[in-house]
Amino acid sequence: MKKRKIIWEWVKAILFAVVTIILFRAFFFEAYTIPSASMEKSLLSGDYILVNKLSYGTRFPNTPLSLPFAHQRFPFTEDTKSYSEWITLPYFRLFGSPDIEHGDVVVFNWPMDEDYPVDQRTFYIKRCMGIAGDTLEVKEGQVYINGEYMDRPEKLQFNYKVTMDIDSINTKDSTSILNLNEGGKMHDVGEFWYTLSTDDINKLLKEPHIVKIEPLLEKKGAYSDYMFPENEHFLWNVDYFGPIYIPKAGDSVRLSIDSLPLYQRIICNYEKNELRVSHDSIFINNKYATHYKFKMNYFFMMGDNRHNSADSRFWGFVPEDHIVGKTIMVLMSIDKKINESGGKIRKNRWFKHVD
Repeated sequence: MKKRKIIWEWVKAILFAVVTIILFRAFFFEAYTIPSASMEKSLLSGDYILVNKLSYGTRFPNTPLSLPFAHQRFPFTEDTKSYSEWITLPYFRLFGSPDIEHGDVVVFNWPMDEDYPVDQRTFYIKRCMGIAGDTLEVKEGQVYINGEYMDRPEKLQFNYKVTMDIDSINTKDSTSILNLNEGGKMHDVGEFWYTLSTDDINKLLKEPHIVKIEPLLEKKGAYSDYMFPENEHFLWNVDYFGPIYIPKAGDSVRLSIDSLPLYQRIICNYEKNELRVSHDSIFINNKYATHYKFKMNYFFMMGDNRHNSADSRFWGFVPEDHIVGKTIMVLMSIDKKINESGGKIRKNRWFKHVD
């Protein structure tokens, strides 16, 4: 009898600990891994970051019946959901709409991942460059908000053409010798491309054999058909984008056949209206519409690695109900490129503040 009581006490203690951890991760803080180079040099692939979910008001889950410590799928399965939609909750956040500031490094659910409920969509991490009510424009890869320059050059990376007076080193050796993560050989002799920050450029210019460093930028007015909103009326690319208005709850925009592609996804997918176009006339919920009033706030997210980031330039706005929390710290970091079996620990990044 005494043994059974001891076992039961242990079971209760373990259950209490598990429930506490689940609630803590759901409503307060959670750790995430950086899988890609889209935020270098601010965040590196292999960083384990701490995200504060209280920063923007705790978001309640849409799918409360879900397996703890699993996302989208059961571990070691390909098609078994780790959540149930028997009970689904509408969007609700403590303390109202998220109060995101320009430059915040934000974790959010990827809006294009529509096979899942919002809280089960893939986690992305980017820097918030535009908040609700802003007009954003990208010129030469850098961001202007309401006509004013808003970027932080020390945080940015772009692709550059580096011309050397030798061509004897191959791509792998050149990136290793110059201590760079991304790069490759170009067609002409002595020409390489590298993803560089301002610091990288200054260091490279001190190296022997470097002849010239030139930015690899798209031309203004060159149309990239994979850029948001994927419409030939908007001749935008990764380096020249906008100007574009970022919707704010309660604001309205004038709708036309030309402007509709910018906000069609909001109207239909995020705010759940029925949209129909007939003979250049727009109907929302079967009513003729010349304007649309937004129900939610939206944000424009971008990576610091401007030429290697799938961000709002490609898929548009992030709705407020997709916002998870603010990145506050790198807990630990492992450079897995060094050794695929384990990786090299980056001790200098442990407990590093993120800004």
